[in-house]
Amino acid sequence: MNKTLDIIAKILSVVFYPLFIPTYGVALFCYSYHTVVRELPIVWMVVAVMSTFFITAVIPITAIWIRIFRGAVSDIQIEKAQERTVPFLYSIFCFSVWCYTMISKLNVPTFLSYVTIGATVAIILVMIINLFWKISAHMTGMGGLFGGLITYCLGIGAVPTIGTLCLWIGVILLVMYARLRLNAHTPAQVMTGWLLGVACTALPYCIYCYVA
Repeated sequence: MNKTLDIIAKILSVVFYPLFIPTYGVALFCYSYHTVVRELPIVWMVVAVMSTFFITAVIPITAIWIRIFRGAVSDIQIEKAQERTVPFLYSIFCFSVWCYTMISKLNVPTFLSYVTIGATVAIILVMIINLFWKISAHMTGMGGLFGGLITYCLGIGAVPTIGTLCLWIGVILLVMYARLRLNAHTPAQVMTGWLLGVACTALPYCIYCYVA
């Protein structure tokens, strides 16, 4: 039973790898906005999702694998805090390019631009915090995804259903359990990571709405 739980925890950690989260978020945005608010050009949606995947996942993950082959990083999850700084720098650069692409080239809605900027700020803060304390990047990503849901709902003036909230919270708890199960983080590290992700992707647009 314990071995099965460990395998499930590892699968969850891979599926919800932090660098995959932006792609999930953009894909969910495209699907929901296209079906609920107004139709989006298919080409635009494909470009948005694929460019997000390439810039925020393929490029930085490739850089991490190169460091693994060179012996600078022990594994793709980068469990050792001291090995995380350089990969974080790669990711920060890629996320900055992603922000520019989404905002300047694809002209995403205002609320989504706040999410992309917030996600970039979040990874910068994770890198800084990681110098002193191993905060959970996985849970920061999950918090960012949840904060993105809040911002999306504010942006289109919708209220998420109870079923949607339960589904999202359930996935968040599963990933949180996975990181704890693998002894990758302490409860404080996973909770702080999640709160940081939510704050970075939800608060900026909330403040914007209040000021506006």
